[in-house]
Amino acid sequence: MKKANGIALLPIAVFLVIYLGLGILFEYGMKIPMGFYNIPIVVAFLVALLVACLQNRQLKFDDKLELMAKGVGNKNIMTMILIFMVAGIFVGVVGRSSAESVAYFLLAIIPARFAVAVLFMVSCFVSLAMGTSVGTITLLTPIAVAVSTGSGFGLPLCIGAVIGGAMFGDNLSFISDTTIAACNGQGCAMKDKFRENFGIALPAALVSLVIILIHSFGVEVGEGIVKDYNLIQIIPYVLVLIGGVIGINVFVVLLIGIVSGAVIMLATGATEATLLLKNMGDGAAGMFETTMVAILVSAICALIQEYGGFAALLGWIKKTFKGKKGGQLGMGLLVGAMDIATANNTVAIVMANPIAKEMAENYGVSPRKTASILDTFSCIFQGVIPYGAQMLVAISAATELGQEVSAFQIMPYLYYPFILLLSSLIFIFLLPERKKQA
Repeated sequence: MKKANGIALLPIAVFLVIYLGLGILFEYGMKIPMGFYNIPIVVAFLVALLVACLQNRQLKFDDKLELMAKGVGNKNIMTMILIFMVAGIFVGVVGRSSAESVAYFLLAIIPARFAVAVLFMVSCFVSLAMGTSVGTITLLTPIAVAVSTGSGFGLPLCIGAVIGGAMFGDNLSFISDTTIAACNGQGCAMKDKFRENFGIALPAALVSLVIILIHSFGVEVGEGIVKDYNLIQIIPYVLVLIGGVIGINVFVVLLIGIVSGAVIMLATGATEATLLLKNMGDGAAGMFETTMVAILVSAICALIQEYGGFAALLGWIKKTFKGKKGGQLGMGLLVGAMDIATANNTVAIVMANPIAKEMAENYGVSPRKTASILDTFSCIFQGVIPYGAQMLVAISAATELGQEVSAFQIMPYLYYPFILLLSSLIFIFLLPERKKQA
């Protein structure tokens, strides 16, 4: 451990001031729609990296380059980047049309009174299969609007169910960038993190579903929604989900998904061969910003660690959070604070990873539990902040369909994130430790 030096944390402070400050200015001062997402996050991190390079004049620039190269070249970082690319190709191949098929299939066979519960369950499944909460919300919000209009349920309740279900899958999916970032940052197998996480997320999802069902009986409902659907395109998602749960290597699982998806898409005429190749490229390119953030954060953290910044932060955390359980709460609040500042749960995890790894060693917390805590708390905060991409995309999609709704109308119906927080605290403070941890 290097000698503690709080000034070494300056690059993180610079990034937060640039990103959070401009985000607030754009979003609330200049009233720019999705203002936080008009800020090039890669540029903000480049400025932070420049600040890190200008610190500690005792080290030559070549030595700093070598430190950065070691940070970026870490096995876990390289694995994470490769998984990002392959996961992007998988999503590009299979497309997203199957999400609507799942929704309309269930809405066709389940009574209209349970339509909001169906939205929540479909959102859970789709996000678990696709690995993206924003993509799930983009696809299902128009269906939520249709359910609200046709059945009589309030729009905030319908959208809240979709957002809650989307965060369930974002937290658990094997191809979610948050899962990839948390597992590779802590050096644990995805299946181990999934099993650890499942015990927290499933009870929260079931309680949320019960609350939605209770709420549903107090509403006078109209007719159901009937539209065409095609379930065969779900097969690649199911194969990926099963392969991940039983512990097959993530690269093998994603290759199975890519091959099966390509065969199904071509055989059913859903796409042409040339378009399929283009979709593969687009899927991989869609991971560019996430990959660049991972590289830049790794380089910045390598310098901060060398300068003693993490030692200073760990010293403060140890004074504030006592014992193993307190340390786990400290990890959760750390990544939560990062998420509030960046409005991006993947970036929050990537930033918190090296600090949490040292905290885990100091507090004696297993890698899989650390990965679970980071992913879960980042999803809790991301699921409720009113300026997060999930909320903004849902509001935008509803507005495009002529339905006005605000974040503060939706927030009381975000049952799942709030109950997930309660479940996480029970998991940390009340449940006994497992005898064998990975």
